[in-house]
Amino acid sequence: MKLTNIIEQTDAIDRRAAFGQLGRTLGKAATVAMPLAAFFTPGRARAQASGDTIIDVLNFALTLEYLEAEYYAMGLDSNGLLTGDMRETVALIGAHENAHVEFLRTAISGSGGTPVEKPTFDFTAGGTFPNIFSDAPTFMAVAQAFEDTGVRAYKGQAGNLMGNGDVLTAALQIHSVEARHASMIRRMRDSKGWITNAMNTTGADAANAVYAGEDQVSQLGLDVTTVSQVARAQITEAFDEPLEKQAVLDIASLFIEA
Repeated sequence: MKLTNIIEQTDAIDRRAAFGQLGRTLGKAATVAMPLAAFFTPGRARAQASGDTIIDVLNFALTLEYLEAEYYAMGLDSNGLLTGDMRETVALIGAHENAHVEFLRTAISGSGGTPVEKPTFDFTAGGTFPNIFSDAPTFMAVAQAFEDTGVRAYKGQAGNLMGNGDVLTAALQIHSVEARHASMIRRMRDSKGWITNAMNTTGADAANAVYAGEDQVSQLGLDVTTVSQVARAQITEAFDEPLEKQAVLDIASLFIEA
């Protein structure tokens, strides 16, 4: 699904500005668990697929969880924005995000690391979404973008945690819940629970940051279209793709002041 499509309820001018900015940015580049200190021995504390340490990866995840938790808290505090079942569901999702925040902070501190501080967020994206906390369809559309980004971000960091199976397991436990959030929000927006109608690879669609690469039909070097009678669009729906750290940070930076 194109990111421009998931916010079709917003003003057309705001929509073009917001996701033109996303494209330019990409082009430029439950319960708090017990501390995980026992799993962070010096020989196991380095991520395997990059120069980041496992603490770096957890702080990256913490930044995303801060963003989501703050977003839902502000939505719930906005008078009249969320009502009925929508409010109840968003409150539950927000509680999950707060649990993730506390878990990650505890894990990082318990390992001898320092949790990053919560940034200052601007969820209007510099005025692009001036009605973000007064218009429920806009709020839910951006929530979907955040959740889909978070799911892809956790997937993108799995390889960096391969050196520590316990931490990888903990990250995957969060990842699966984030995927449930994304699916639930999509259904509340009368959409399918998975990413549909994957982007093509031409024109502006290729710069659509949140869903970049979701048109992939090659898995483990095999072109799935050559061994399946399933339509290409459904093949892309059958596999979710990871999103690299810098791409995630580029997306998040649109909503971070400092």
